[in-house]
Amino acid sequence: MLNAIIMASGLGTRMRPLTDSVPKPLIKARGIPMIETVLNAMVSCGVNNIYIVVGYLGDQFSYLMNKYPGIHIIKNDDYETVNNISSVYAAREVLSLGDCFICEADLFISDPSFLKECSGSTCYFGRFVPGFSGDWVFETDSHGFISRVGKGGTDCYNMVGVSFFRSEDALILKDAIEKRYGHGDYRDLFWDDVVNENLDRLKIRISSVKDGQITELDTVEELNEFNSSPRDAL
Repeated sequence: MLNAIIMASGLGTRMRPLTDSVPKPLIKARGIPMIETVLNAMVSCGVNNIYIVVGYLGDQFSYLMNKYPGIHIIKNDDYETVNNISSVYAAREVLSLGDCFICEADLFISDPSFLKECSGSTCYFGRFVPGFSGDWVFETDSHGFISRVGKGGTDCYNMVGVSFFRSEDALILKDAIEKRYGHGDYRDLFWDDVVNENLDRLKIRISSVKDGQITELDTVEELNEFNSSPRDAL
């Protein structure tokens, strides 16, 4: 059984004022709500059950249950006070159901073919960026496994907001999230921080994404530029 957790609970503050009345994943890019490009990608690669974790203006996502097969809504009650570790924690039981994608919802996926390139192994999808990047990046060891997930790096693969966990690694992640949640500085953590803390237990590779296959849209300016640029195939 192939599952997906789609994180859609955030406030989307960097895209205000558009997000004052609409949750960021439902903002339209090129005429399509961003989350629907993610859902279309998941359906195209055979995902059986899609769990959307909602928080801010969460009721607006309910129409998706009638539009797509296998949609389930999970409420994240901590979205206002805890970072996105709270979304994976809210959906932690999904991690015990089998192989699982974990995706951000505020992405525009133009070409989902990259999702089939990880060959069934646990991976983060990433785009190689030459030179320094202050974004989330991956460093790898001599065997090609991720040795660090964090912000800032040179000549590294950058995170694009999509990952895939085989069932055995999904269970390890579930255990790690449960043990970390509610302790120490957990409120400030991204779920990827927990992955970084458990790389001795997880063997994760990078699966490369090409330019134009997936776009992260964080601000109104980026959205406007994207809408006015030449269109890739949808």
